[in-house]
Amino acid sequence: VTSVAFSQDGSQVVSGSVDKTVRIWNLTTGKAEAELKGHTHSVTSVAFSQDDSRVVSGSVDNTVRIWNFGRIRNVTTGKVEADLKGHTDSVRSVAFSQDGSRVVSGSDDKTVRIWNVATGEVEAELKGHTHWVNSVAVSPEGSRLVSGSYDKTVRIWNVTSGKVEAELKGHTHWVMSVAFSQDGSRVVSGSADKTVRIWNVTTGKVEAKLKGHTGRVTSVAFSQDGSRVVSGSRDKTVRIWNVATGEVEAELKGLTDWVTSVAFSQDGSQVVFGSRDETVRIWNVTTG
Repeated sequence: VTSVAFSQDGSQVVSGSVDKTVRIWNLTTGKAEAELKGHTHSVTSVAFSQDDSRVVSGSVDNTVRIWNFGRIRNVTTGKVEADLKGHTDSVRSVAFSQDGSRVVSGSDDKTVRIWNVATGEVEAELKGHTHWVNSVAVSPEGSRLVSGSYDKTVRIWNVTSGKVEAELKGHTHWVMSVAFSQDGSRVVSGSADKTVRIWNVTTGKVEAKLKGHTGRVTSVAFSQDGSRVVSGSRDKTVRIWNVATGEVEAELKGLTDWVTSVAFSQDGSQVVFGSRDETVRIWNVTTG
């Protein structure tokens, strides 16, 4: 399992896997409600749209796919709505804009692309990274993008102009994952240098450098209220950090393999994570 995400209403989880499929899981039953097939290589990244009617997936087959479940949310009929082609190498990360009108993708071709969901056309191709783009995210109000790359930098882009607003340097190894806080004021990044960094978007400065993982940090995310960050690592742990103090609030140990992807539920009570051991798990943060 390479990527996991909660639906906005918290009732479902979507996962992507090296088995080329995208699966939608019902959290009440723990069963897969849909298995979306079409990618011809490993699925690297998945996300729900804000209204939960669509899922976007990125793959090593160089494509981005948008799956539509319609308004009825009968997910078993998930059909491919768009097959977005243009990247010349593996797509590593995908994300929806908050209003669902655009999809952003980052690729091994070193570019970030903004796609119009309605037309399937590329609206912008953002160039500047000197190595693979591993992770992308859209700010909540939709005006900025953040990207993390194997070139060790985090870049913040202006969506309208396509220009780089800030290049955040400090990581000493590949940047594996990036995410915005809900208010758009901060970015969190996780790196192969084993650290998690929190950046101030306005100043471009590091506000906190969170150390503790003993392996590459593969995935990071903010809680909805911005008070906590969750991180997953190749050290087989998931950690929850207090943003204000920089301390670890909780740590989930004893996993059998690398953690590949992490996400908070909307209310912050649960963390979903995917692992290289082919599982998707839910951690109830409040009860431990």
